[in-house]
Amino acid sequence: MVKIRKGTAYRRLERPYTRKSKYRRYQFVRANPTMIIARFESGEAQKKYEYSYTLATKVSLQIRQNAIEAARQSSVRVLEKKLGKTGYHFRVRIYPHHVLRENPLASGAGADRMSTGMQKSFGKSIGLAARVYAGQTLIEIQTSKENRDIARIALERALHKFPCSCTIQEVKLN
Repeated sequence: MVKIRKGTAYRRLERPYTRKSKYRRYQFVRANPTMIIARFESGEAQKKYEYSYTLATKVSLQIRQNAIEAARQSSVRVLEKKLGKTGYHFRVRIYPHHVLRENPLASGAGADRMSTGMQKSFGKSIGLAARVYAGQTLIEIQTSKENRDIARIALERALHKFPCSCTIQEVKLN
């Protein structure tokens, strides 16, 4: 399996240059990468909850879908273990639209005959990222009054998976 690059290589928020056209020959991105995030909502959505906890970012950056999925898995695992499948409503509030690209350069024996260098380099798509701005909500958990501590623990678990500093905010719904 190919080793994934560090998140710092794609963290900077810059102008997206991923032209999408309804005509294939005018499109720069030839194929969209597959979505890694399994589901964006879990728990019981129809139930009325008393409290809502949100995880908001302090800085503007790009967050790769690998980090979003890791945060989702770690926090949902805590919630399901302590509250079951119906004691909460969990929602990922960001979606990775931005296509990340890489220009792979070959190294080693025979590499001079293989690679074309950086001339007209656009790169092949290797993943997706969500463009996040300061103060934007990343994850939201709704729960009852007696389960507030568990929701906060779950968000603290997710906080460690993101490549930025975040704040946990509590909102009373009723």
